Amino acid sequence: MLKTHDFYYDLPEELIAQTPLERRDGSRLMVLNKDTGEIEHRHFYDLPEYLQPGDTLVLNDSRVLPARLLGHRVPTMGAVEVLLLRDKGDGVWECLTKPGRKTHTGTELSFGDGELTATVVGEVDDGNKLVQFHYKGIFLEVLERLGQMPLPPYIHEQLQDPERYQTVYSRANGSAAAPTAGLHFTKELLEKLQAQGVNLAYVTLHVGLGTFRPVKAEEITDHHMHSEFCMMSAETAKLLNETHQSGHRIVCVGTTSCRTVESLVEPDGTFREKSAWTEIFIYPGYQFKALDALITNFHLPESTLVMLVSALAGRENILHAYHVAVQEKYRFFSFGDAMLIGVGMSENGDNGKKSAISSVSEDATVPDGENGETDR
Repeated sequence: MLKTHDFYYDLPEELIAQTPLERRDGSRLMVLNKDTGEIEHRHFYDLPEYLQPGDTLVLNDSRVLPARLLGHRVPTMGAVEVLLLRDKGDGVWECLTKPGRKTHTGTELSFGDGELTATVVGEVDDGNKLVQFHYKGIFLEVLERLGQMPLPPYIHEQLQDPERYQTVYSRANGSAAAPTAGLHFTKELLEKLQAQGVNLAYVTLHVGLGTFRPVKAEEITDHHMHSEFCMMSAETAKLLNETHQSGHRIVCVGTTSCRTVESLVEPDGTFREKSAWTEIFIYPGYQFKALDALITNFHLPESTLVMLVSALAGRENILHAYHVAVQEKYRFFSFGDAMLIGVGMSENGDNGKKSAISSVSEDATVPDGENGETDR
């Protein structure tokens, strides 16, 4: 039985990237063969050398909301911070509030000299608050004026350009955090990949705050994943079906894209237009049904994301790769460097054949039975 501590590694604090690089695709790229554990050290702009015509990159097009609001309680004028998590409809949002004990039901809030006001109207099981917002005009436009980018808690530097915490292909508002593996792409790099015959497919998963919550359970199977909304268009489903039928690879950009395709794939390994709330928890023992390779950043010790990449490449291979990354002084987490995990990923190798990749299993199962397939 795997323990949470089995996914621990020692990370010096100075390796946690506080700011993005000037050039998005200038970050380093560790290329990891998931079967052999072989490692190559490259840069992200070298990515086209590892992809073949007919491969499909799956990109999460969710856009981060400026969801952090700073204001005060009325009439005490006490400071309050509100982080928007989920739109419940009719101007009501599920929110994380600080200080939580002073924002009980009935508390009135004000932001931006009264341009935006709110009332705490309830509380959910995990302590998050239901907040009813009052405003004139369009809420997203008010949020753009008054809200701040909700950077992860391990980033302490001010972000000079908020767009650097957005992917260049973001378009669907709804995330409380960025799908950070996509931050390395430039429009020019995407155009270069398309010119060499690599397909681009878009899915949407709105990233929730749960992505930063630590695993507190000793046994990983006792951990309950947060729920996130994801969807796939008919166009993307068709492209992914064609990719596997032609023997090419589905390469997910980020763990959010990975969780989306693994949640929405049909039992026979095919895709159709679909949306769902997913609580899928991927850890060693999981059999991948859709994904062939993964582009991802380096993740927090003992996190569900380290468990996910360990399911793909093996715990020992991942922990060794992370040890090498620390030795080589890679930059970690949201603004850090990237990793490409797959098989037959070596430069100029025969990496376009499905036979070189883990096959699509028709009897794959999701641990805990949380497959996110039911539309709701």
